[in-house]
Amino acid sequence: MPGLRRMNLVQRDGTSFFSRQVVSLVVVSLMLLLSNVVWAGEKIGKFSPERDLYLPQFDCKTDVDDVHSAAAVATMLRSPRMSGVNYHAVTGTYGIQEGLYVPPNEIFELAFAGHWSDAHKDREQALQTVVQMVRETLLSGGSVWVAEAGQSDFTADWLKRIEALRLDSPKGARVHVVQHSDWNESVTSPDKLEYVRQHAEYHKIPDGNSPDNGSPDFHEESDLLWRRVLDSERDGETWRLAKDIADEFNGAEGRYENSAIAGGGMDFSDVAESSWIFGFDGLKDAEAFFDEFLSAD
Repeated sequence: MPGLRRMNLVQRDGTSFFSRQVVSLVVVSLMLLLSNVVWAGEKIGKFSPERDLYLPQFDCKTDVDDVHSAAAVATMLRSPRMSGVNYHAVTGTYGIQEGLYVPPNEIFELAFAGHWSDAHKDREQALQTVVQMVRETLLSGGSVWVAEAGQSDFTADWLKRIEALRLDSPKGARVHVVQHSDWNESVTSPDKLEYVRQHAEYHKIPDGNSPDNGSPDFHEESDLLWRRVLDSERDGETWRLAKDIADEFNGAEGRYENSAIAGGGMDFSDVAESSWIFGFDGLKDAEAFFDEFLSAD
C-alpha cells in the first residue's frame, strides 16, 4: 500500500503533484501582480495618479473660507484612497478684487508640508515652480487639473509661459481649469479669464455655496460638526488651526465677513472643484464629506 500512495503523487501526464502545486502558486502570484498593476493604473475620478498633476489654487482674499478649504483639501489628500496624488498648492492667486489678504501660511505649511507656494509674497517664484511642474507633467503625457479656489489671473500667467515654451506635446486639452463661482469670474481680469478659456479646458461647475444644484454644499451654518472634526487624531490639529485663523480674520479690518463662520459653522465651499476632479461631486454636504474622508482613528 505505501507504493500505491507514492504512485498517486504522479499524474497521468507525467507531472508530479508538487510540480502542479508550484505552477498553481506561480499563476496565483502572477494574477495578484497583474491585479495590482491594474489597480495602480485606475483613475480617482478624472485624475490619474500615475501621470497627472493636481493644483489647488487659493486666492485667500478677502473671505476666510479659503482657510477652511485648505484644511478640507488636506483631509482629502491624507485619505489612503488619494495616495499617490501629485499635487502642489498655491496661495495668493487673487485677481482684481479689493480687500485685505488673509495670511494663511501657517495652515498651508501644516496642511501641505512643503508642497505649496506663496504667490502673495513671491509671485515670480511661485510661477516658476508651477511652470516647471506643469511642463514636466505635460511632457510625460499627463494632464493638469486646477481647482480654482479663487480667480484665474495666476493660472493665466503660468499658462502663458507654458505656451511660450512651445512644447511638442499637445497642451490645451490636457490643462483643465475648474471653477465654481460667478463671483470669482467677475473679479478675474477679463483678458486673463478669456485667455484661460481659450488655452485650457475650462470647466464651470455649479456653485458650492448653494444646495441641491449638482455640487456638494460645503457651506455649513451650524457648529454641530466641529467636535467630531477637532477630535480626529489625524486631522484635528489642521482643522483647529484653520478655525483659529478664520475666526481671527473673519470680517477683521474691513475683510468680508463670512456669516457661516461668524455663526460658529464652517465653509469650505471652494472644495467643490476638487470634489468634481476626484469624482466625489455626488457628496451632499459637509457631513457627507467627513463621512468620506475624515480619519476614523
